[in-house]
Amino acid sequence: MPTPIGNLGDITLRAVEVLKQADVILAEDTRTSGILLKHLQIKKPLLSYHAFNEHRTLGALIERLEKGEVMALISDAGTPGISDPGFLLTKACREKNIGAECLPGATALIPALVQSGFPTDRFLFEGFLPHKKGRQTRLKAIAEEECTVVLYESPHRLLKLLQEIISLVGEGRLVSVSRELTKRHEETFTAAAVEVLEHFQQKEIKGEIVVVIAGK
Repeated sequence: MPTPIGNLGDITLRAVEVLKQADVILAEDTRTSGILLKHLQIKKPLLSYHAFNEHRTLGALIERLEKGEVMALISDAGTPGISDPGFLLTKACREKNIGAECLPGATALIPALVQSGFPTDRFLFEGFLPHKKGRQTRLKAIAEEECTVVLYESPHRLLKLLQEIISLVGEGRLVSVSRELTKRHEETFTAAAVEVLEHFQQKEIKGEIVVVIAGK
């Protein structure tokens, strides 16, 4: 189930009810999720479930679910399964005929896409690009895409990504970068790729990053 990407007020009423009813909450980071649960005044057992242990813990979780336990899966922010752990557990539940439901709610890509001002009738979500192998191949393919493309990137890699976009996609291609969505210092800057690079070279880059690239 989705959790706020920044502003804690973005949790849905239904999500709060599900958290209250769950026997246990699977959390990507129990410390981060603990802050949210404290804010919501919910006390439930927390289990770590993240990219480094999801394969190892999957079997035990499925056994508990088959015995009737009700679990809520949350990530640090946004919707589990979207560039966050969730796919393996959901797939296993379907294979074992265990009911699994995803609640609608917060995800960073949609606000960034909409406020970019680029066409939203068709878009391609790429998530995080490979760090090395296949990265240039993906960017060259993105250069030929006619629809809007949405990427996730970390703050310390943003400048490198923008330089690669200039080189492989085109310095004049329109790019929109959103960071710190729903938070106090939220920012969206949209311009030609070369101008976006110049803008972010002049500041300290913090927060989660969504990069939206206009179609060819």
